[in-house]
This record gives sequence, C-alpha cells and structure tokens, in this order.
Amino acid sequence: MTSNRFKFTIEATDGEARTGVIQMHRGEIRTPAFMPVGTAGTVKAMMPENVRSTGADILLGNTYHLMLRPTAERVAKMGGLHKFMNWERPILTDSGGFQVMSLTDLRKMTEEGVTFKSHLDGSRILLTPERSMEIQRLLDSDIVMAFDECTPFPAEYDVAKESMELSMRWAKRSREGFNIGEQHADKSALFGIVQGSTYKELRFKSIDALAEIGFDGYAVGGLAVGEGQKAMFEVLDFTMPRMIKTTPRYLMGVGKPDDIVGAVERGIDMFDCVMPTRSGRTGQAFTWGGAINMKNARHKEDERPIESACICPACKQYSRAYIHHLIRSGEILGAMLLTWHNLQFYQDLMQNLRNAIAHQNLSKYAADFRFNYNAGDIPAIL
Repeated sequence: MTSNRFKFTIEATDGEARTGVIQMHRGEIRTPAFMPVGTAGTVKAMMPENVRSTGADILLGNTYHLMLRPTAERVAKMGGLHKFMNWERPILTDSGGFQVMSLTDLRKMTEEGVTFKSHLDGSRILLTPERSMEIQRLLDSDIVMAFDECTPFPAEYDVAKESMELSMRWAKRSREGFNIGEQHADKSALFGIVQGSTYKELRFKSIDALAEIGFDGYAVGGLAVGEGQKAMFEVLDFTMPRMIKTTPRYLMGVGKPDDIVGAVERGIDMFDCVMPTRSGRTGQAFTWGGAINMKNARHKEDERPIESACICPACKQYSRAYIHHLIRSGEILGAMLLTWHNLQFYQDLMQNLRNAIAHQNLSKYAADFRFNYNAGDIPAIL
C-alpha cells in the first residue's frame, strides 16, 4: 500500500543489497539511510542545520518521550514537530513500544494496550495502538510506526509466539487508527514491524500477517536487544528473502558500523541508533580504523585530526590533542565536536555503501571496510 506522497524506487542492486530513493512531500531519503536519533525533539549536542550538513535526510523522534514532555498536544499547538525543532525534512517516529518494554517493573500489558508509570512524575498512562497513532498524527510524523511489543531476548518459543501475535493484532488496529486521520494519511506513511524473536516460523507468520494488512514499509523489530551480531545476521538471513521486495525495509535500533554493513549486504534499507551521538558524549570517536577512546592518554600530544579525510569541523579545525583535552576537562564543546564527527562518519559510511551498490562493488567494499576497521587505529609516531 502506498500513499500519493510516498514512493520507493530501487535504483540499483548488488546481490541482496539495494540502493534507491524514498520520495516524500518533505524531501527525498536516499537509501540505504541512517537516521540520527532525536528522541525528545533534538539530536543531542547538535543543531538541526548541522545534522543536515552531515548528509542526513531524515531524523527519528520518539512517541513515548514526546507524549510525556512536552506532550503531543503541545507540539501540535506549536505547529508540529518539524516547526517545533526547526527540521524541515522527513521525520520517522518510533511508536513507543520499545521504551514501554524497558519499563519492566512499571508497566502492565493487556489486549487493550500498555499501562505504565511515567518516569517523570509517576502518573499512570495508557498507551494503545489507537493512542500511538493519534500522538504520531499530532506530531505530524512523516513515517509512522505501528504500535507493537518489542519481544525481549532471550524468549522461549511460546512467549515469543504470544508476543508476536499480540503485535500483529495491534498492527491491524494501528492500520485502522492511522486511516482515521485522512489528511495525515495522505502525506504520511505507515510501517509495520516484524516480530518473532529468533524463530523462523514466527518471523514468517509475522511477515505474512503484516503483508495481509498492508503497509508502506516494513521494519524488522526485536533485534539489537542482546542477541549478538551472529544471531542477528542469522535472523536476517532467513527473514529478508521472505519480506516484500518493493517496499523499504528498516532494521530498528542498529547499530555499530559493522552491523550496518552486514545488514545492508542482506537487503536492509534504513537504520537508526543512538550509538554515534551517545558515543560522542562519552569520548568515543568512530574512524575507518575502528572506534577510538579520545580519553586515552596517547592522544594528548597528537596533532593529527581524528580522521584526515573527514570534512566535519572536529577534523578540519581541531587536533586530537585538543579534543582529548576537552573530553578530559568535561567541556561541552568536546561532546559537540565528537558527536558531529560521529554523525559525519555514519553518513559517509552510508554514502560509500550507496556508491558501492551502484557500482556493483559492495563485496569488495565490505571486505576492505572490515579489514581496516578491525585493524585498529594507528597511533601517532611521537
């Protein structure tokens, strides 16, 4: 099912991987795409125009956090999330299911939805598929995610089956709730979420159930929750061939650079993860020679940039020694510069992957990437 304002075009393939464009009324999204996470209406330590300068086409916002503060109704009153946070391009909003799952001692789940205590003031709140759709409509989201239960890992078969089947019933209600806002539905897209833990039979049943309901795109949920890369890739190996090939495919909450490369090889089109921004605030920088800890004393007199070929301000204007000093001193500028660099690295990785697919060169690019990334950063010769 596609809306008049949503079109996905596959421009080239290389094995299972593909590169293309999602066209929406607020702009194009080049795929494979990485979405910086702006959970509460901001990408931490970054201004929106700076996020855009890295090459990001789309951001992710979060239903759970925005419904609590400042509230979806207030965001709508202020003109919607795009105007509120000064981001004119597409926004995807997570339905809130993952955050609710993490509130293990504060939530009660029924067929109707999930009742939980706010982590802000302890008030009790009921989140249902219909309410999730309403909130995302008030936020004026461009890509809306169906409300689901993110199955925890590990999960016994019967637990995963019950969880998946509940998510499929909620997916149908999400579809119906999304359709209520006709004006919103005319310019937005709705994605369903495949669940089923690590069980092939359950993943297949979930895919078939979602396809019958009909969505604009399909996400793979319930991964990157502790199962490890090997298990994640094994799930993708049997899940991806079953999924609809003409719609975008989104792997939620992933991930590390090598996770992304492996998932692109298996046919994933969209990613999101807090890793580049969170790492920027904790002193970690991503490089083509692997992740490095900028708190490490080996950087204290290193005049080189973090990455010589990087175009971000952290690399063009500052040395490793200076950024090391900022991080060790607890200066806000250190977190800002590292976050900017990490987001640039992730967007450069996505552009490299798009180019490799377009030139039928993905296998070599992926092999070279892994070799260099695993080789590690080369220390300065002092």
